Amino acid sequence: MSLNSSAILKGDSERHKGIKRNFECLKNPDSQDTSTDQETPLENLHLASQAILERAQKQGRSKCPKCNSSRMFYCYTCYVPVETVPTREIPVVKLPLKIDIIKHPNETDGKSTAVHAKLLAPDDVAIYTYPCMPDYEEMKHEIALIFPGPNSVSVKDIPFSLQNKSKKYVICDEEEGPLPEPALKCAKLKAGNDSSLDEHSLHSRSKSAVLKKIVFIDSTWNQTNKIITDERLQGLLQIELKSRKTCFWRHQKGKPDTYLSTIEAIYYFLVEYHKELLKEKYEGQYDNLLFFFSFMYKLIRNAKCSAGKE
Repeated sequence: MSLNSSAILKGDSERHKGIKRNFECLKNPDSQDTSTDQETPLENLHLASQAILERAQKQGRSKCPKCNSSRMFYCYTCYVPVETVPTREIPVVKLPLKIDIIKHPNETDGKSTAVHAKLLAPDDVAIYTYPCMPDYEEMKHEIALIFPGPNSVSVKDIPFSLQNKSKKYVICDEEEGPLPEPALKCAKLKAGNDSSLDEHSLHSRSKSAVLKKIVFIDSTWNQTNKIITDERLQGLLQIELKSRKTCFWRHQKGKPDTYLSTIEAIYYFLVEYHKELLKEKYEGQYDNLLFFFSFMYKLIRNAKCSAGKE
């Protein structure tokens, strides 16, 4: 999906210089941090060796081990690498929370970058094709949706916003047995009735307001409305990312360059989450999410440069 949001590459010095020239046009417009990794986001990624992708690119298209379709690098329908790209040579990224990607049925599989997330973080990413999607009703105090809107909040405000959301419900005792409605709705707090709740229960609710899953929508902006208005997504906390320029080569006609591809949105969210909420120094922990994206960008960039010289 495109969102209005908001290494050091391994190799010899000559290769690094070539990549630097290819990425020199990429700038982060709104960041006040003038460090190199902010100014040229794809240049200074800490990536695993992309030698396997270089070899596969030279060999051309290969078969998907599951459906036998001819693909380059990976199969975008089976979410597996092709035969010329051994799985053991693809980096695996461990994410701090789970990610659901809701893909519009008209979104072209071969053009979507959502599959990158599934390939590189298979244990933490799930992709659903709308209208098939999970029911988040009983987890609304633990889930957030990446989507800009009038009520969206920044990443740093997630804990406070989730805590306020969780205070609308009382966590029901599991030992009470089946309930006629979802547990999170079984006893809504009402004004003047707070005496029935002790400080311990309030504290428990506050501690339970922990973000466990993020939902992304994979579609063009023109397709988004059908999914975002689905009743199953209503009531989820909405998060808006900082504005950044996209490096995606399939730019949406008539849309600003701050509309990110799905994998870019996932990556930038996780980096922001790591810094703002985990309060840890970011040292490239999620950079390999751009393993395929950065390589494909480089190929296309080089091809355009070559075409321009002819």
